[in-house]
Amino acid sequence: MAAIEYTRAQQAAASNGRIGQFFVNLTATIVAWNDARSTRSALSQLSDRELEDIGLCRGDIDAIADAQR
Repeated sequence: MAAIEYTRAQQAAASNGRIGQFFVNLTATIVAWNDARSTRSALSQLSDRELEDIGLCRGDIDAIADAQR
């Protein structure tokens, strides 16, 4: 089953054309960057043992954070 989510910004952009779509894309880019930043920060605060418990090592943190984008 597929689900499609629309935020208010996306719905507004659909009716506002290219300028609205620009701001939706800008907002989505900023949100993705912030999610990656917070993920990187949270994982960096874990000890090596805690990272190992979830199957990661320090070298995986950047790849995990960047994969969210």
